[in-house]
Amino acid sequence: MDVDSGVATTVPLGRLVLEFEEIDRSRIAGVGGKGAHLGELSRIAGVHVPAGFCVTTEAFGRVLAGLPSLEDRLERLSDLDPDDRDAIGAISAEIRDAIGGFPLPDDLATVITRSLARVGESAAYAVRSSATAEDLPTASFAGQQDTYLNVVGPEAVLDHVRSCWASLFTERAVTYRLRHGVDHRTARMAVVVQQMVTPDASGVLFTADPVTSNRKVTSVEAVLGLGEALVSGLVNADSYTVRDGAVVDRTVAVKDRAVRAAPGGGTREQPVEEEQQRRPALTDAQAVRLAALGRRIEAHFGCPQDIEWCLVDGEFRIVQSRPITTLFPAPVADDGDGHVYLSVGHQQMMTDAMTPLGLSVWQMTTPRPMSEAGGRLFVDVTPILASPGRDGFLDAVGRSDPLTRDALQTVIDRGDVVPAPSGAEADVPPAGGAPTPLDADPALVEELISAGRASLAALARDIRAHQGPDLLDFIVEDFKELRRLLFDPRSHRVFTTAMDAAWWLGEHMRAWLGEEDATDALTQSVPHNVTSEMGLALLDVADVIRPHPEVVAFLRGVEDDDLDGLPAVPGGREAHDALRAYLDSYGMRCVGEIDIGRPRWSERPAALVPLILGHVENFGPGAGPRRFARGRQVAREKQQELLERLRTLPDGERKADETTAMIDRLRTFIGYREYPKFSMVSRYALYKAALWGEAERLVRDGVLRDRQDILFLRFDELHDVVRTRQVDDQLIREREEAFVGYQALTPPRVLTSDGEALAGAYRRDGIPTDALVGLAVSRGTVEGRARVVLDMSEADLEPGDILVTAFTDPSWSPVFVTIEALVTEVGAMMTHGAVVAREYGLPAVVGVEGATRLIRDRQRIRVDGTNGYVEILA
Repeated sequence: MDVDSGVATTVPLGRLVLEFEEIDRSRIAGVGGKGAHLGELSRIAGVHVPAGFCVTTEAFGRVLAGLPSLEDRLERLSDLDPDDRDAIGAISAEIRDAIGGFPLPDDLATVITRSLARVGESAAYAVRSSATAEDLPTASFAGQQDTYLNVVGPEAVLDHVRSCWASLFTERAVTYRLRHGVDHRTARMAVVVQQMVTPDASGVLFTADPVTSNRKVTSVEAVLGLGEALVSGLVNADSYTVRDGAVVDRTVAVKDRAVRAAPGGGTREQPVEEEQQRRPALTDAQAVRLAALGRRIEAHFGCPQDIEWCLVDGEFRIVQSRPITTLFPAPVADDGDGHVYLSVGHQQMMTDAMTPLGLSVWQMTTPRPMSEAGGRLFVDVTPILASPGRDGFLDAVGRSDPLTRDALQTVIDRGDVVPAPSGAEADVPPAGGAPTPLDADPALVEELISAGRASLAALARDIRAHQGPDLLDFIVEDFKELRRLLFDPRSHRVFTTAMDAAWWLGEHMRAWLGEEDATDALTQSVPHNVTSEMGLALLDVADVIRPHPEVVAFLRGVEDDDLDGLPAVPGGREAHDALRAYLDSYGMRCVGEIDIGRPRWSERPAALVPLILGHVENFGPGAGPRRFARGRQVAREKQQELLERLRTLPDGERKADETTAMIDRLRTFIGYREYPKFSMVSRYALYKAALWGEAERLVRDGVLRDRQDILFLRFDELHDVVRTRQVDDQLIREREEAFVGYQALTPPRVLTSDGEALAGAYRRDGIPTDALVGLAVSRGTVEGRARVVLDMSEADLEPGDILVTAFTDPSWSPVFVTIEALVTEVGAMMTHGAVVAREYGLPAVVGVEGATRLIRDRQRIRVDGTNGYVEILA
């Protein structure tokens, strides 16, 4: 059978089995990931691999060709939801039974038996699955199929080969493929048959620290006997940390049991003699020698490896090696020095992987040099950490994000990456040099917004006249205007004045009145906050739709962004016009909007439908204006209360006057803080629409396969493609595949050039035991139902719910009108989610590490936005 086409063909019998010596990584389609890696390992000088062979995917193809009834079952299996455990269990069991009961063809049995005779017919074997979609750089699929140890005799080996084939359709393997988008009909299974060894000790070796991701650290885990005791969790393992050719940390566990080969086949547990239980499984010298062997294997494969090993009569045998798929890539630094990088995504509330086009456009937007790793951007802060300005920089970072500050301090205190401060100032912008504050002047904000709108209108008008290379040149030139607006000193002074006023009020109200977080109330319903206005405006759209049940019914049935039939529904014209007006104002927004490659609401308006329907159900007419008026009243009453209390203090009139001036600055200017990004995203949307049109022309001319291909080209590369009408299609496919892998990674706040990922920790007392700690950004305490939402378009929220998500950018604002509180994994005091939460009066805790994993959907939780923690109640 041709494994790619699924068409049965005549296969030379010699290719049904391949010896390890015949295999390299180019054979992965025939021998699977495990088999390909064993073949490669056999070729590395100084690496000893127990002898063996692979029963290839061609042999598995013969089995499928002999079972035509499987096609229908595979089709049904591919259509299942990964959470439909009953259906997955039933269909996968049928497939396993069919494969397990299929008689092995005589010629195939003969070939396998002949290979056994070459290795040693009386030997014991490990029979292990080797699927084509496992042990890959982007997904290991480890443990999804079966392994059988100490299989004795040809008949037993043949039976276990069949069992390995069937294990391609265990429930866990099927579910894993469904979640990772792997088609069951393309998955193929080879089987590794490898001579068993009788080890004194076994274990795993990671050539990068699996916890910190540090590439200079080797981690070794060891148990007595077979490694099955470690894999199954039967015993605790000894652990060794090796760095620079020495064991720098060691933990010796009590090993009261071991797994060993049983006479006649299989394995069994055995007690370990008491005097041996506390003895290390390896000496330090052996751990160092094993680490050096791991480095040799890593160098061969070109990436950090997860290696299975055995110690036999003092010599190491390698029985498997696979890429470590969970490591976050380290930025490339060619100077050989240590570097420390800060995540840009954590500052921008966008920690998802970005497309190559998105990365390059963001780098064209900002003047700060940035490094790329794992589809994300990082800023090298090593120079300022090694400069006299370090303390000021750390203080500024700490005010915004204590976790990042703590992670940086950890690296500094260790002294192995960042040198001690020198006399020279770093060539980076100063951390604390805020411009002189402005007096409150609403006209200045209106002038800046008006100028931005005029510039945007000019771009919308002028960009239509360009296409081809001229369009790309025009966009490059317009980036000058984008940067001029984004980094306008007057604009910067407006929102730094607001932020300084917020800090001043927080400090002085605490000192003078014992009042914590007074600004939370004072910033409700401020003018000119385009992000919060966007959320309230969607309530107005719901007001138009609510009186028309036919429109509501139509929207409930919308699929694939198809809203074309809306005007034909009774009331649909009014609904269509209201939605169109909303998109005209805010359609440039979307989740992850700093990536120009993300689909905008104007491209996928159906993304807003669940939110609109929720507003129709959960709110009455006029909810938007009422909510804004209520917030303004809360702020007015808070200001009045503070001023009255201040006037009763010594020198109270002066304190009240100073506070009034600061409140005026805060309320006049803080809303504008959201506008520069809104203006930038609006330009991005116009750029993208024009580039989309260019991509469609490239597809029409046969240059590109699909317009989405431009997302995997950097801007300058796209410029060359448009100019030359030629493209490297293989490069696009490679980047597309890499992007899928990057999406599964979680970026760290701080990353070193050694690949070490640092999350930081909160250093606070007085937090309840078992509470999830975060950063308090909007005061108040709320109990309610947690809704863990990772995709805004799937937000099924009701009033009183608490939103728990990875991050919120401005596109999440329409959700805020429904929820009672906010919990995010990423965020800081002045990031968008925190600002909008305060404006809407929602308790919020951000920067809660692992919140979407530790809190289950619909659990009852308590959010303390005053003290910065979350408690799971039930």
